[in-house]
Amino acid sequence: MSKYLVQANYVGEGIKGLLKDGGSVRRTVVEKLFKSVGGTIEAFYYAFGDTDLFVIADLPDNVSAASLALTVASTGTVTCKITVLLTPEEIDAVAKKSPNYRAPGQ
Repeated sequence: MSKYLVQANYVGEGIKGLLKDGGSVRRTVVEKLFKSVGGTIEAFYYAFGDTDLFVIADLPDNVSAASLALTVASTGTVTCKITVLLTPEEIDAVAKKSPNYRAPGQ
């Protein structure tokens, strides 16, 4: 499984829904959403500032992550940004790769 950071913002009717349902109910809904594609949630936090919600989760693959993002965005009540997270060991493996690349103009 791969780890992902989800950053979400409630908009319009989504804000009203959050206020009506409360944070715990929305967390349960999101947990069921991730479970429906074979994922699990590691951390779930509301915040104030530029981002309303942070979720760290495990998902089987990028297709599952994209499916969640599109499903949520299609409601028009939440905007969503998903970032793939890499472990230090994955970065070690990256550092051992030697891609052949020429920078533009060189």
